[in-house]
Amino acid sequence: MLIVPEREIADLMTREAAFEAVEKVFAAMAAGDAYNFPVVREAIGHEDALYGFKGGFDQAGLTLGLKAGGYWPHNLEKRAIINHQSTVFLFDPDTGKAKAMVGGNLLTALRTAAASSVSIKHLARPGASVIGMIGAGHQAAFQLRSALEQRNFDKVIGWNFHPEMLPNIEKVAAEAGLPFEAVQLDGMTDADVIISITSAFSPSLMAEHVSPGTHIACMGTDTKGKQEVEAALLAKAAVFTDEVAQSISIGEAQHAIAAGLITEADVAQLGAVINGTHAGRSSDDQITLFDGTGVGLQDLAVAASVVDLAVAKGIAIEVDF
Repeated sequence: MLIVPEREIADLMTREAAFEAVEKVFAAMAAGDAYNFPVVREAIGHEDALYGFKGGFDQAGLTLGLKAGGYWPHNLEKRAIINHQSTVFLFDPDTGKAKAMVGGNLLTALRTAAASSVSIKHLARPGASVIGMIGAGHQAAFQLRSALEQRNFDKVIGWNFHPEMLPNIEKVAAEAGLPFEAVQLDGMTDADVIISITSAFSPSLMAEHVSPGTHIACMGTDTKGKQEVEAALLAKAAVFTDEVAQSISIGEAQHAIAAGLITEADVAQLGAVINGTHAGRSSDDQITLFDGTGVGLQDLAVAASVVDLAVAKGIAIEVDF
């Protein structure tokens, strides 16, 4: 079995490689060549942590495995380590033997950012110039860096429940040579693209905060009860997702469906747009929304790419198992 430690990931996986891996796996899912296993995600009753497993099989790429991990909300303040912790395990689909164990923290950040960026590439208006950020935590910086590569944005605006965290995304804007403005939620009407990346259980972004033609990437809701945007916003938008089954059960769509505002048939796979079997955005005035729930196949795709790179560079550690 091969081991690729967390400390090696930063020198192996780039944003571009993560984007390519995620885009390919979304296309494979929509084509029926890859599928995710049911998600297990539970509150463990210790440290307020959420822990679970996401897995799947990509027949096209012959990638089989799972990611184990979760969210420990007190890690940063108590231990000075990030709150999200995870490890990816890959298995040989021909034999079932353990193939690799890969540090999953940075990979999770990169694949989550890649997913929203793939949605921007395929759904945002070509002339989008202002990007809005809802949330300014650790993951927000990854989201913004990746998103800025998809359109010629000329301004970044941001809101966070704790305004003192906004410098996290202001720094990324400055690195890109773009002005940054802190706004109230109603100021999001100026945005052409909005990324929401929080761990909220009640909505912040309301339908009235979104202008016609905006593309929204909702990236924080991946558990029953979580919610970042008003359910009415999904009723106004063309809704796309990574995995329909997850969107309607643990994603933003869970609330809109429970309220009777949309049905499962109203949620389309982003992969279908990538494959050309769904038209995607239908007009410049249409609001599009990507419900990014985070699927196991994303983790497996980026982990498999990292293992190949680690082997090629002689970095992978081989152990008997």
